[in-house]
This record gives sequence, C-alpha cells and structure tokens, in this order.
Amino acid sequence: MNITVVGTGYVGLVVGACLAETGNDVACADVDARKIGMLLENQIPIYEPGLEALVERNQKTGRLTFTTDVAAAIAKAEVIFIAVGTPPDEDGSADLRHVLAVAQDIGRHMKRECVVVTKSTVPVGTAQKVHAAVSKHAKLPFHVCSNPEFLKEGAAVDDFMRPDRVVLGVDSDHARSVMAELYAPFVRTGKPIIFMDIASAEMTKYAANAMLATRISFMNEIANLCERVGADVDLVRKGIGSDNRIGPSFLFPGPGYGGSCFPKDVKALVRTAKEFGATLRVLDAVEEANDIQKQRLFEKLQTAFGGPVTGKRVAVWGLAFKPNTDDMREAPSLVLIEALLAAGATVATHDPAAMKEAQHKLGDRVSYAETNYEALEGADALVVVTDWNEYRHPDFNRIKSTLRTPIVIDGRNLYTGSKMRALGFTYESIGRGRA
Repeated sequence: MNITVVGTGYVGLVVGACLAETGNDVACADVDARKIGMLLENQIPIYEPGLEALVERNQKTGRLTFTTDVAAAIAKAEVIFIAVGTPPDEDGSADLRHVLAVAQDIGRHMKRECVVVTKSTVPVGTAQKVHAAVSKHAKLPFHVCSNPEFLKEGAAVDDFMRPDRVVLGVDSDHARSVMAELYAPFVRTGKPIIFMDIASAEMTKYAANAMLATRISFMNEIANLCERVGADVDLVRKGIGSDNRIGPSFLFPGPGYGGSCFPKDVKALVRTAKEFGATLRVLDAVEEANDIQKQRLFEKLQTAFGGPVTGKRVAVWGLAFKPNTDDMREAPSLVLIEALLAAGATVATHDPAAMKEAQHKLGDRVSYAETNYEALEGADALVVVTDWNEYRHPDFNRIKSTLRTPIVIDGRNLYTGSKMRALGFTYESIGRGRA
C-alpha cells in the first residue's frame, strides 16, 4: 500500500518504519526541516532500540522516504496516519490544533479515496472533529479510523511488530477491509485485531493507560504502608502478582510514573470526564498519589542525612523516566533534582541515554558525568532513580570508597538491604519494612 505518516515524532517514526518493513511504500512527512534532514541521513532524533537499523534498511530499499512536502505525501496515499503531537493544555485537555490542521491538509490535497487514521492519542470525539475538518475541503470519499497505539518506550519496535492486540475503530466496511489487510502481517501468530466503533477505540487508549497508572500508584501506596508496618513490598508484590486475576505487570514500586503518556493521558481523561459531567475519583487519587510519590526520594535523602541537604553533593544515577529511552518528560529525576537544588545541594548526574536531553532541561545547574562511577566523585550520597541494567550489579566497594559518606537511596529496589547494610552503607529503598 501507499502510506503516508504525518508527524515524525516517537509514534510516527516507529509506525512508518515498521509498516515499511512489511513491504509497504511509506512516506513520513513533517514540517520540521531539520528533523527530516537528520532522518534522511539515518540520524534518529530519539533513543529507541532497533529503530535506527529499521530506518536505515528501509530507506536503502526505497520503501521508506522522508519529506517536508506534506501535500505531495498526502496526494499519493491510500492510508494517511495522523501522528502529530497532542500536548496538554493548562487545564489538562489534549491540544488538538495540530491534529485538526493535518486533517484540513488531507482534505485539500487528497487525490483518491483514502482512509484517515488517528494514531495520535486523542480524546473521545476527536474522530468526529477530524471528519469535519477533512470534509471542509474534500471532494473525494474518505473514511476515518481510530487506531490507538500501545507502544512502550524502549520496546516500541517489538511492540509494533508483535502486538498483544490491534485496536481499530471504524465506521465503514472499506476502512475495516483496508486496515485488516494492512495489519495482517503483524498478527499471524493469532493475536487479535479488535474492531469496534470509533468512540470505543478512542476510549480504549485512555482507559488502558489509566489502568496501568492506577496499578503503579496503588503499588507505591502499598509500598509506603509496608514501610510503616514492617512488611516487605517485594514479597507482597510476588504474593498478589501470582494471582491470575491480577498478574505481575506494573506492580514494581518506585519513585512515581512519568513519560509522555501516563501523566498526560490521566489528566486528559479526567478532563474529558468533567466535560461530560462525570467524576473519576479513582484517577484523581492516582494523580495525587503519583505527585506525592515523586517527593519520596528527596524525603528519604533528608532522613539519611539526618537533616537538611544544604551544602551536600548528591550523585543521581538515571535521568530518563524509564530505561531504554532518553525521554525525560515528567521524569521523577527532575522532581528530585529540582528539590535538591532548591535546598542548596549540588547534583552530579549520569544516564546511559538521556544526558543530551538533560542538558536541554537542566542546563549548567548540574554536572554531567561520562560514567556512573565518575558521578560519585566528591558526592555525599547516591540516589538510583532509573533501573538501567548497568546499575543493577555495580561494584559496591568502589561506590563506598568513592562516596564521602556511604549513603545509597535505591529508588528502584535494585539492591539487597541486608547486603548493603553489611557492607556498611546507610541504605534506603521503597517499601521494604523498617530500615
């Protein structure tokens, strides 16, 4: 098929490269000339394992192209994915200006009957707005489809190529047939393509992310209670995760969720509920609990120091909101670092992928180490914020000899408390009973 993806951000780039990999002719269009120039040189503007090789291979075969000529890309397409950003407004609602601008461009420039697919995360009712925007200028028939993405940052290529399910909201037989053919190569193992009405597809995306965010906040709340009653959250997690009705995923306690999806989508769903006269009390609590959880590492650090952190130097391992990405949007590390700086501490940082992004966000207010051990030099404590693999089995003797005081705050429960204390560390983790 001839496919156009408008928007070369995280979602658009993954979608375009993966669809090209199955033999489609894909044009990825974007008005950002600098980004398109980078992509033409196989320079990927985001960190995502496996994506660079996919882009390079499919560009080389000619199946994948990049262009700033959005109109020309639309004109030749049978299927057009809208994958532009939907940043949150101040009230938490999704900003649809870019989505609707693309929809109008589609109406102006389409040259054949086509399927218009909303791939961006958009609230219920957006497809109707997209249909109205395309209709203003369209002279040919078109069909709108909602195809929410469920890509995990750090595993997006694998998620797209081998999905748990494909959700498609359609309102015509033509859209159903075209999208079923397009996704057939990805579900050969028997995973389902779930067809539904468009509003239900739009709601499915938000409901899925809200459920996962709820699990995270719930487990963090349980972890905080475990500390007070003397229980071990790791054992509790295993105990409830072995229940088939619950399962083990998204039950690891930590410093709170971040990233481009969960915070934004929870806010947008709460806002949608208010617009329709409903109240999502559970999600209000989820959001509040997450905001509080992001302060826990700073509180634990103060406890370990026995007072203010003024004048202390703190090493932070992990800046991205999760491993295998350079995304720092809503990252717990930012809350910790801002609290430390406001309290008069200095901060040395390390992350395997997010250092460049950190420099954009933090500038010269912190220092940036080339290795995780370099960040420890002259530091009074270490805080582990992101569970990158290289932080899981470090040289503890080297950590202790490098730190000025042997304080480790483990925000991801990577280490064993009894071992750390036997080595002479002042050690704090999340939800593992009384220290």
